[in-house]
Amino acid sequence: FSADIISTVEFNHTGELLATGDKGGRVVIFQREQESKNQPHRRGEYNVYSTFQSHEPEFDYLKSLEIEEKINKIRWLPQQNAAYFLLSTNDKTVKLWKVSERDKRPEGYNLKDEDGRLRDPSMITMLRVPVLRPMDLMVEATPRRVFANAHTYHINSISVNSDYETYMSADDLRINLWNFEITNQSFNIVDIKPANMEELTEVITAAEFHPHHCNTFVYSSSKGTIRLCDMRAAALCDRHSKFFEEPEDPSNRSFFSEIISSISDVKFSHSGRYIMTRDYLTVKVWDLNMENRPIETYQVHDYLRSKLCSLYENDCIFDKFECVWNGSDSVIMTGSYNNFFRMFDRNTKRDVTLEASRENSKPRAILKPRKVCVGGKRRKDEISVDSLDFSKKILHTAWHPSENIIAVAATNNLYIFQDKVN
Repeated sequence: FSADIISTVEFNHTGELLATGDKGGRVVIFQREQESKNQPHRRGEYNVYSTFQSHEPEFDYLKSLEIEEKINKIRWLPQQNAAYFLLSTNDKTVKLWKVSERDKRPEGYNLKDEDGRLRDPSMITMLRVPVLRPMDLMVEATPRRVFANAHTYHINSISVNSDYETYMSADDLRINLWNFEITNQSFNIVDIKPANMEELTEVITAAEFHPHHCNTFVYSSSKGTIRLCDMRAAALCDRHSKFFEEPEDPSNRSFFSEIISSISDVKFSHSGRYIMTRDYLTVKVWDLNMENRPIETYQVHDYLRSKLCSLYENDCIFDKFECVWNGSDSVIMTGSYNNFFRMFDRNTKRDVTLEASRENSKPRAILKPRKVCVGGKRRKDEISVDSLDFSKKILHTAWHPSENIIAVAATNNLYIFQDKVN
């Protein structure tokens, strides 16, 4: 079923919960099993905690457009009390969900009977004190806020600010700033829409707030550039405070140069000192203090450089791969084709290709590194470029905020891998 295709994966701030969104508009939350006394190493299994329908398909009658229910992004809010809060968005509407547990239910209402029907007031002769009775644990998801009607174009990212009072939502041409308490208006902080749409040369592809400075955010474009903006400088952040761009190497220029330089994801490091960007063939790490070139460039699948023609014909060249940091910003991870995903260690400069598939996802199985061979003789454990399956792609991954646990979405399967426990 295409409705089951996972479209986003996100750990919460403690890593105890993991949320996925899918094309059918559903959100599934997994909870990490608690450590038990007799099996201390069993900790780490994630089990389904709550499933709910977040978005429904809609129809925009003014534009005769169907609005998909597919969840584009999920972002958790830091936990303030016993309940959990998360934002989920489709192309047009952001919703704030509250996920809470109930294990008691009130009984002995005065005005209603036990089924909830209103009682005839003339029959009520005495007052009762309602009591709380224990019941089976229920996890309820309730929509607390719906932030709609603010985007003409498709929302591609949402990001919660470090002040925890505001968040932003970005579409192709505009970025809006919202207050969590106010649903009927947002504040437009970036607008790159030209007066004449025929002059449109670039679109916004991703946006994110700085992890510690609530006035700073960054957004990436289809032209391969990143702009860092400061909301203190002006109400509308037309003028960026920093502009990151790598000059193009003329010897690499081709028909596909512009398409493959488009940035599909941008992420601040946890420290806030670096930003990571993903384009079609590479992952780059930029220092916030150096705008003219990245400090690190990692080749994700350089062997596809000669295959760009066929990737253009089957539309794969427009795939939007995401990238993530580990908790200490020392390793980065991003996806590729054939259900492969890549990890790059920034300290040792070692990299590895791993595969998320049914065969190697048996419990306690150890992932073997995979190698792709480009030409000439193929060794027995290598896979040749021509036999890669481009319909199997890892677009969405997530890394536990403090431990070596990763979640990898391979089409409609979610794989959770963790470090060997002694």
